[in-house]
Amino acid sequence: MNVVVVGGGIAGLSTAAALRAGGFDGDLTLVDAGEFPYDRPPLSKEFLAGTKDLKQIALQPQQWYDEQRVRLINQSTVTALRGGSVELADGLRLRADRVVLATGGGAARPPIPGADSPRVHVLRTVDDADRLRAALTPGARVLVVGAGLIGAEVASTAAGLGCEVVLADPVARPLAAALGDELAAWLHGLHARRGIVTVPAGAAAFAEAGGGIEARFSSGFEPPRVFDVVVLGVGMVPETALAAASGLKVARGVLVDDRQVTSNPAVLAVGDAARTRRGSEHWEAARHDGARAAATILGTRPPAPTAPWFWTDRHGRHVEVVGHMEAAARVVVRGSFDAPAFSVFGLRDGLVVAAVAVDDPNAVRAARRMIDRRVPADPGLLADPSVNLRALLRG
Repeated sequence: MNVVVVGGGIAGLSTAAALRAGGFDGDLTLVDAGEFPYDRPPLSKEFLAGTKDLKQIALQPQQWYDEQRVRLINQSTVTALRGGSVELADGLRLRADRVVLATGGGAARPPIPGADSPRVHVLRTVDDADRLRAALTPGARVLVVGAGLIGAEVASTAAGLGCEVVLADPVARPLAAALGDELAAWLHGLHARRGIVTVPAGAAAFAEAGGGIEARFSSGFEPPRVFDVVVLGVGMVPETALAAASGLKVARGVLVDDRQVTSNPAVLAVGDAARTRRGSEHWEAARHDGARAAATILGTRPPAPTAPWFWTDRHGRHVEVVGHMEAAARVVVRGSFDAPAFSVFGLRDGLVVAAVAVDDPNAVRAARRMIDRRVPADPGLLADPSVNLRALLRG
């Protein structure tokens, strides 16, 4: 059997790794547009800050592809899927019994007047990060639009590089659904404590002015301001052009079933390009998609689902989130928000349904096991920092 994976992000690479780990012995090809597959979370942090280079964010060294017998075709794109073959931009055709689309997504660009200015950046690729980093010089006036994960991380990195940063978002407590209102307010408040001006509004229009770019805000916020750099961190658009051109069903993503199979049984889709009932765009969700796709191709049972997990780093704080905080009926704080490390647990019907940990990864690991195993939890014990959380796993 010949399998071709289109796209070398974490979803595509995870598919290839899971196939080999599961005993797949056929031909396996990974087609990627870049020099080699690299990790994207560092783009808004270490890579943007210049503390890591491209080789340091590679998902795997070249030796791994050789050892795993994965043919890596780099700096290339797939232009068509044609009944049993994959056609590349240079005309090369690859035989493919199964194709896995891991085409990812592009940065969203809302129709804001003036957003086509070269001073307006997005961040999705290494090339995007290189262009943005060149603009983030000390003293540069930077506007970041969107205070979700990417926007907040870029704002933090830009401030650390000595830029004057304004962070705009119409939502008063970004990430409140994932973190809960109180913790979301605390986390968003870190920006102001680090000298970033937070604006409770969205960007309405941009215009070249005074050697920079003038930004007008929605919600009647203040007079316009002039910036040197604008960064749009307002979400992702799934890359579905290849899927649509190949006749696959597409609706805000490539439609797939629980086995990652598209409307064509020979084609699967994973990661940001795929639209599933899970609806998560985070790094680990993409990795799990790859494991499910590999199990489908191998004809084996897919891995058991686990509570969703993601992380963010900003202003020197590491935050991990597991589960669904919006499902919690009660919130328990372990420690305090002004402590060096603390965590927050969400409970419902005596069970942990979510947890958020700030500089406390052990708490998230324990909480994840509690969620997955449905271990009953005593709120008083959870709140006591002297109690070993691993002891609570015994119920």
